[in-house]
Amino acid sequence: MGGSLKEVLCAPDSFKGTLSAPDVAAAMAAGAAEAVPAVTCDLCPIADGGEGSLRVMTAALGGAIRETTVTGPLGEPVRARFGVAGTTGVVELAEASGLGLVPPDRRDPTRTTTFGTGELVTEAAAAGCETVIVCIGGSATVDGGTGAAQALGARFIDRSGAIITRPLTGGALDDIAASEAVPGLPRIRVACDVTNPLCGPKGAAVVYGPQKGATPAQVRQLDAALRRLASLTDADPDRPGSGAAGGAGFGLAAWCGATLEPGIDLILEVVGFRARCRRADLVLTGEGCLDDQSRQGKACVGVARVAAELNVPVVAIAGRVALGNDFGDLFRDVISLADRYGLERALAEPARLIAEVTAEVVGVRG
Repeated sequence: MGGSLKEVLCAPDSFKGTLSAPDVAAAMAAGAAEAVPAVTCDLCPIADGGEGSLRVMTAALGGAIRETTVTGPLGEPVRARFGVAGTTGVVELAEASGLGLVPPDRRDPTRTTTFGTGELVTEAAAAGCETVIVCIGGSATVDGGTGAAQALGARFIDRSGAIITRPLTGGALDDIAASEAVPGLPRIRVACDVTNPLCGPKGAAVVYGPQKGATPAQVRQLDAALRRLASLTDADPDRPGSGAAGGAGFGLAAWCGATLEPGIDLILEVVGFRARCRRADLVLTGEGCLDDQSRQGKACVGVARVAAELNVPVVAIAGRVALGNDFGDLFRDVISLADRYGLERALAEPARLIAEVTAEVVGVRG
């Protein structure tokens, strides 16, 4: 490409736990400018529906972030943010119902609820939002989305015929004998960061329950409860994304009329990625870890697939690349900071190392 590199599109996800997506994009731009001062860098931080999506999407829509108090995953009040951009709202489930809100010694998805996420959607609607985008990665829950639906007005009825008023948790799903959907809600678009079904060996409980604190016995209990929950509605438990966030995708679709969409596709649409990619000579993307989950709707792979359609080369810079994974079909090059600099340094100096690697990549191509 010698001498032909004029515009670089910096489109990374966050390096979770170390750098936000905007910070990663800024580090890439700094490295590119150091190598080729004349190059134009288009900073386009992205997300896939997981943590960090609120900031990325609200900024792309030209909105503002607000804060309120909602019910946390353990039923205790928490402060949570949501975005408002005209008549569009952005809600990030992790803000109200995220695993990061639960201390490690209290993690137990039979006791956690998505109720606060439903409260955030209600707040966005009260702010005038006619469409609410709900980004559902990073949950502490396996409640099938019943908590969120309940907060939005869905009715869940126990075996005695009484309406259940306490926020529903994974452990309370067997109390539900019948349910009623919610009419008159704003349009809800759910950005799913994974494609898992609700139940079974690839479902919400089996795949993600253990990382949320579920024991093997609880995993079996939750999976059975989700199967039974699905039998109470006409919603499809095998629809891709139904198992995202402990079944929050399923619950929002079943009782709130939400549409489930691949989070990366929705976010690339919001940020205008395709048009920006057409202008670029090179796309730089990246995230904390590239692994066997990356092909299941994660950010870097979504970027690479669109760029491939437009014949724009993509280089991925990752904190680390899991052993046994080869992404040569997607990226012109994949650079692992952990492999190059060691894991300790990659965690301690991510911005500096991203800039250094970017300078090398752009310098070779510029």
